[in-house]
Amino acid sequence: MDAADHRPLHELGRLPADGERLAATQPSVDTLRFLARRRSLVVKDICEPGPTAAELDDLLRVAVRVPDHGKLAPWRFIVIEGAARTRLGAVLEQAFVNRQPDAAPTTVALERARFERVPTIVVVVSAPVSTPKVPEWEQVLSAGAVCYQLLLAANAAGFAAQWLTEWYAYDRHVLAALGLVGGERVAGFLHIGSPEGDAEERRRPDARALTTRL
Repeated sequence: MDAADHRPLHELGRLPADGERLAATQPSVDTLRFLARRRSLVVKDICEPGPTAAELDDLLRVAVRVPDHGKLAPWRFIVIEGAARTRLGAVLEQAFVNRQPDAAPTTVALERARFERVPTIVVVVSAPVSTPKVPEWEQVLSAGAVCYQLLLAANAAGFAAQWLTEWYAYDRHVLAALGLVGGERVAGFLHIGSPEGDAEERRRPDARALTTRL
């Protein structure tokens, strides 16, 4: 995959400045079509290369443009790339063995390699701010919005991506190794790379059956 495949990032340019007036709506059939056909590619079908440092910076700049009641930015990012994937793999291995000491060696090896499956992993950390003005739940929802915005941005830039948590998002040893503190939690591990083939559509829920009109 060459730079031409990621042309949207090269054309991104500057983002709006504070106080700049923006159009209240931006009608776009292309955007609606993109959202209607968006599909995550599973990790096993994601390969090298991942985004460059500059491309990832641009993706994160887009990711933070989400609803954020109180302008608290109750989230942060941890980027796992290169040798860090192997170092953290040793942490995953030990944490998994602590949980399942009788696990087969092949299973342990699979867990150790989890961070090596894709070139780039962005950990979106939910980091609520203590304030009486904004409920923590709203701040957690904002972190989830960041995960999805990053997923969309990566897809729109020509990358494949999958938003996962898995068991290690809740393991205290892994969280400590990642540097999470206090009330921080993992909102998602965003696995980003290049696609190996196409995604296959899955069955979707019927929005009408889930809708009540009052």
